[in-house]
Amino acid sequence: MGNSLRAAALLAFVVLSILVSLLISSVQQFGARITHFSNATPAGDDEQLESLRGALIQQLNQRRKEILPLLVPDDEDENYAFSKRDPALESTVDSNLWNQITHGTSRAHMDAMGCESLVDMKAVEILGSGYTKLVVKVNLAGGQPVALKLVNEQGIDMGKCVEDFKDPQGCRELVGYKLKKEIVLLQRLQHPNVIKLRGHCVGDPGGQGGRGAEGGRLTVILEQGNPLQMIQLLQSPWEERFRVCLDLVRLLHFLSQSPLGSVALLDFQPRQFVTVSGELKLTDLDDASAEETACQTDADCTLQFPQKNFTLPCSSRGVCEGLNEKRNIYNAYRYFFTYLLPHQAPPGLTHLVNHIMNSTGELKADINQTLEAFEHILLLYKSGLHLDNLPPSIIRDYTVMQGMGTSGNVEYRCWPSYSQQGCVLSVHSAREAAHICNSHSQCTSFTLSGQRTWTGRLLASFRSGFSQLVPDSTSEVYVKKTKGSETPSDI
Repeated sequence: MGNSLRAAALLAFVVLSILVSLLISSVQQFGARITHFSNATPAGDDEQLESLRGALIQQLNQRRKEILPLLVPDDEDENYAFSKRDPALESTVDSNLWNQITHGTSRAHMDAMGCESLVDMKAVEILGSGYTKLVVKVNLAGGQPVALKLVNEQGIDMGKCVEDFKDPQGCRELVGYKLKKEIVLLQRLQHPNVIKLRGHCVGDPGGQGGRGAEGGRLTVILEQGNPLQMIQLLQSPWEERFRVCLDLVRLLHFLSQSPLGSVALLDFQPRQFVTVSGELKLTDLDDASAEETACQTDADCTLQFPQKNFTLPCSSRGVCEGLNEKRNIYNAYRYFFTYLLPHQAPPGLTHLVNHIMNSTGELKADINQTLEAFEHILLLYKSGLHLDNLPPSIIRDYTVMQGMGTSGNVEYRCWPSYSQQGCVLSVHSAREAAHICNSHSQCTSFTLSGQRTWTGRLLASFRSGFSQLVPDSTSEVYVKKTKGSETPSDI
């Protein structure tokens, strides 16, 4: 308990220190007691207080009911089966299941990190803030970076709730349900392209551990990622942009048949994603929904977007089947594919990229077909089969020096490049590199260093000249032959 309270107090200090003049200048200490709303309300107005408290409790119960379907008990849990028939038992079952998740039982497959992991952590920066949540990057005692999500005490949701109900602690619990929902969803929707849940910490204002998640302040501990920067992505090589789109499609394929059913991302924006070691990951799940839209006619199954609407068929079950999947696909098209996929695509793959753009932009393909199209492009790109039209003889225009590198390089820039100071591109082979060098008027030589991208393609450095050759067992230098000469003379 001592470590738990120490971590809670430390977290408050960290948040306060990094948010001076920014967001939370008035956050009370993480774990300090909160003045009850009765002290902030004029005496003698008991009837109004009771009414406000009743309305808040109703809101809390509604949030609990939203989480309940996401909590999957063991098959032998008879109480859960009974609760489906007896609403009076629902709150008890909900509480029991939530307590199991809170305390990390084997049923919940809970993560390892808790409040003790936050002792002696150091704040680094604010990663984001919104109506409900605040995200802070911290380094743990051992130097490991993680991201912490907690209730934004100065957020719009918290402010409006306190204004309406005059109960800061109750409002913290109400707003905190979005964090609880994320914990559950992160446990149920584990996938390489979903941010990894590392743990959580529940502060205990009373110090006795009796109030748990319902009364304490909740902090979610996640693996740390880098916010997705679309402007930066637009300037990156096509291979990196394709990777983001491929990761997104793999994620949407998983969500279409997840353990919860077909899941829709209702707040589908680039800001909901981060990258971890170059891999795209969904980091905000509180607006994910696995509910199916009920319908009576096809008109009830309309997807409305700013530029285009789509109407799906109403099934015999009275639900809009495939609506969640189609919503995700079109959002992927309008927020990601449109900007990242077609530009600078390899000529041999352009027709396949255009097919994806047409099929997703018109919702003519389901997620299985879309994933298959992406994987086919990946296969061609990694294998170099899209380069069959390049003549093998193209490499004869170059003299190769194995086990050598260069120094005193004369660089030129190309776009898009893996280096801002020069021209570094990925290639399948020396033959493709020679083709690229021939297309650049400045290029007189290139080097293959052995470095590879995520697809296994080689990184090639192109230049207009260099001073001398130097031994380098990992590199090969290719120099364009001059007329009447087989080797470079004075480059």
